[in-house]
Amino acid sequence: MKTVLVYRDRLLPPSEHAFMRRQYMGFRTLRPCWVGCRRDAPAPDLPGEMRFLGGSGIGRPLRQAAFKQFGWGATRDIADLSPVLVHAQFGRGGALALPIARALGVPLVVTFHGGDAFKDRHYARGFPPSVFRRRWRALQSYAALFVCVSEGVRERLLERGVPAGLLEVIPIGAEPAARAAGPADRFVFAGRFVDKKGVRVLIDALRVLADRGITPHVVLAGDGPLLPAMRDHAAGLANVRFAGWLGAAELGAQMDRAIALLVPSVVPPGGDREGLPSVAIEAMARGVPVIASDQSGLEGAVGRAGAGLVVPAGAPAALADAMLAMLAPGARDAMARAAETTARGSFCAPVQSCRLEARLLSLL
Repeated sequence: MKTVLVYRDRLLPPSEHAFMRRQYMGFRTLRPCWVGCRRDAPAPDLPGEMRFLGGSGIGRPLRQAAFKQFGWGATRDIADLSPVLVHAQFGRGGALALPIARALGVPLVVTFHGGDAFKDRHYARGFPPSVFRRRWRALQSYAALFVCVSEGVRERLLERGVPAGLLEVIPIGAEPAARAAGPADRFVFAGRFVDKKGVRVLIDALRVLADRGITPHVVLAGDGPLLPAMRDHAAGLANVRFAGWLGAAELGAQMDRAIALLVPSVVPPGGDREGLPSVAIEAMARGVPVIASDQSGLEGAVGRAGAGLVVPAGAPAALADAMLAMLAPGARDAMARAAETTARGSFCAPVQSCRLEARLLSLL
């Protein structure tokens, strides 16, 4: 098999384990080797080996800093792998991997996931300029392909001046899963507690429902910097449970009993927004409908496919109305079937992984 270097500076935040693994699950010709500088929490089932740049000993931090800032020693720890291509995760990862690809003389492909395309601060001029900002033009010039996980990411990069010929949409998708067993007796939110996830809007919607005498069971799964503030914001709502970060099996158990997955995403100051929330595709694969905002990146997958309901972002009353509609007897049945059909037809992870491998091979 031929080796493809997969660059991710942090190997690997727990929130990324599932969707990172799914990108490569269908590879048959290319063997991924993960390369980065910071050890986080590598997934035990991640395909391929790992290499950490900078060597060992007390000089490692200095060597890593020299690599990141100046590209020095870019191939010292990986040249023996004889890679045929570098696939970088996130825009900043592409900028950091650029010296590696150049030194090896191999194609560079970068996958943009969402925030790396939408956050204005990544593209703003400043002093000193970030590594990404310094290398942005060179990255566009050298890269063979920018993979976009959704059409929304592609459109934002076009707005930022990236040539259309450099962009291609290849969703990550979800693995085939057993249909949710039920009974459907709760709403579920799953994600990081950060501004763009819209948790505050969700809690406000639950207060709207409570004022109407409606208190459905709601599970909020995840962690993040806003978790303490959101716990405070939900004070007095006895129907809300903060479950913390859940592993795949635990989250799957919640999805089995979900009336719908809630994705109330917003666009905070600075422009950050969703690319394609993988948890929503995972829910749809189980036949769980989705209630999503029109800034979630799911407008097409959910709205046009009939796989759930789409509401205006930042509108608690509209979100409350959608949740109430989903509670009506039989209301979710057709949406559940559409969700499963859409996920298996358009967002099947093994199929999308094979697409990605074929596209990478076409560049060799």
